Amino acid sequence: MSYLVLARKWRPKRFAELVGQEHVVRALVNALDSGRVHHAFLFTGTRGVGKTTIARIFAKSLNCERGASSDPCGECETCQAIDAGRYIDLLEIDAASNTGVDNVRDLIDNAQYMPSRGRYKVYLIDEVHMLSKAAFNALLKTLEEPPEHVKFLFATTDPQKLLVTVLSRCLQFNLKRLEEEQIRGQIAKILGAEGIEAESGAVRQLAKAADGSLRDGLSLLDQAIAYSGAGTGAALTDQAVATMLGSVDRTRVAALLSALAQEDGAGLMATIEVLAGFSPDWGGVLDALAEALHRIQVKQLVPGSEVEADGVDVDALAASLRPELVQLWYQMAVSGRRDIALAPSARVGFEMSLLRMLAFRPGEGGIGASPAAGGSAASGAGAGAGSGRSAAAAARAALEGAASARADVPAQPPAPTSSPSPGRIPDTDVRAQDRAPAPATPTSAHKLSMPPPAPSPVVHQPAPAPAPFDDAPPWPEAPAQRAEAPRASAVAAAPARPAPRPAAAAASVSPARAEATAASLDAGTWPDLVAALDLRGPVRELAASSAFIAREGEVLRLSLPESDDHLRAPFLVQQLAAALGTRWGAPPQIRFEAGAPSGETLHARNERVRDERQGAAEAAFHNDPHVRRLVEQGARLVPDSIRPIQEQEH
Repeated sequence: MSYLVLARKWRPKRFAELVGQEHVVRALVNALDSGRVHHAFLFTGTRGVGKTTIARIFAKSLNCERGASSDPCGECETCQAIDAGRYIDLLEIDAASNTGVDNVRDLIDNAQYMPSRGRYKVYLIDEVHMLSKAAFNALLKTLEEPPEHVKFLFATTDPQKLLVTVLSRCLQFNLKRLEEEQIRGQIAKILGAEGIEAESGAVRQLAKAADGSLRDGLSLLDQAIAYSGAGTGAALTDQAVATMLGSVDRTRVAALLSALAQEDGAGLMATIEVLAGFSPDWGGVLDALAEALHRIQVKQLVPGSEVEADGVDVDALAASLRPELVQLWYQMAVSGRRDIALAPSARVGFEMSLLRMLAFRPGEGGIGASPAAGGSAASGAGAGAGSGRSAAAAARAALEGAASARADVPAQPPAPTSSPSPGRIPDTDVRAQDRAPAPATPTSAHKLSMPPPAPSPVVHQPAPAPAPFDDAPPWPEAPAQRAEAPRASAVAAAPARPAPRPAAAAASVSPARAEATAASLDAGTWPDLVAALDLRGPVRELAASSAFIAREGEVLRLSLPESDDHLRAPFLVQQLAAALGTRWGAPPQIRFEAGAPSGETLHARNERVRDERQGAAEAAFHNDPHVRRLVEQGARLVPDSIRPIQEQEH
């Protein structure tokens, strides 16, 4: 009995039959149609995405008996021989089995001879990264200047192992992992052609398990057909595929999330006990839990987005859980997945990850511990910092090793020390043997390095003393706040010269001007209006990347670069219109056109402002007399080290 597996039976034979990889197909088709065919191609990507398939189709296109074109006939003897893998002028070499320099020398010697039947002799070397360094070096000269009748096609899953000299001689195409929808569509198409009925859930599970590889998906489909007996007339069911893959019932994931949301420890452990009866992959259960949390977070933070339920009541959980709690649970699921191999057993590692989610919850004033089921208070690292303490104070206490410090006591500025404390980087812009402070311009931060033989003074950046605060900042302080007290006072004694400020540096928008733009919108006021809108995430990127064309009644005409065309999603456009409607009384109809804009975008204006401030800072620094004196004494300016000082609001 002869049976051809689905992955080979349904291997594409023309470029038009390929699933995905449009960016590679387009380049190869244009090269074949125009006759500008390079002599060496490198196809990279994960397993089962079409590297060898594209190479074989390319070889057929070059040697088709009806003429070289991007659409081989598939009927001539050459095309059929290549499809069958027996064409004499297509030499497929497995570099994993032929790694030595002697194998490459044989290849080079044979490349000098004309092809036996076709127009080109095509060398297809699979897993080319397995060649030894000596073999690569032996191939370089022929790869750079091969005979006119030779074409090299390389395929690899690990291009980082290739020599740079090899990469520079090839046209490199990176094949993408296939989307789950693409694999799902191809599996459904093959099932229809094979006359096999299948539930949509079964197809979805197979496409998800394929993990971006169509070949893996078709191999799993073969296995599912054999397991369920679908080839003999039975249907391919969702339950059969789940049992074959060892997948967890999605309702169990929903039960876990429900128990966590209700802080029901007993219910959580009961659900885990039911799961244990199926002997699941506990790491896979954590993956499913993390995916469900991702969908919940998207539903919370991106209103109006379409999120697949997948057995979980996403809407109810998104409404009942706080967004920061979902983020915390997601991080715990991911870290638990990583650490499950270190646990005494996989089940213990899984249970501890879920119990950690039950124990730790962000409180109103910070991160603390909430009582677990049964009335016992969960404790752990950082749990003791939760009562009456803000998250910022708890973070500072952890960083400085002062867990007993009270958050209601104002933190004191650090005492002056002659050496930096552990974990702190001194704010010293110049490192030299002689550390005598000298005044510097307040216009820019900079770095100067001195020749080793001659000691030179140190140029410091003036820094204001940190003001008292109620809650310590949760992140490490800025370099200006970490300045040592003696150095700061020494620098402050020097006379300060106001730095020139470019006219366009004022990027903030006053409320009066923002209201004016709402009344009389034009190309000049559009960036101000965008900056004043309360937008976040992708919709802000859409607004900041759009340029004003015209406003005609309720219609707002904007221009968007082709590189940002992915931002023009309907729900993002609706959010932008709603934000404008809050200022204008009614949301406008936004239309994106290809016409030339009459003004600049917010991104372009901010970039122009940064360039002007950078230019002013560099000019002021170079003109400073102290800097000139240091340069004359042998100091050297570190390139690209001048930065404008961040302006502070008073």
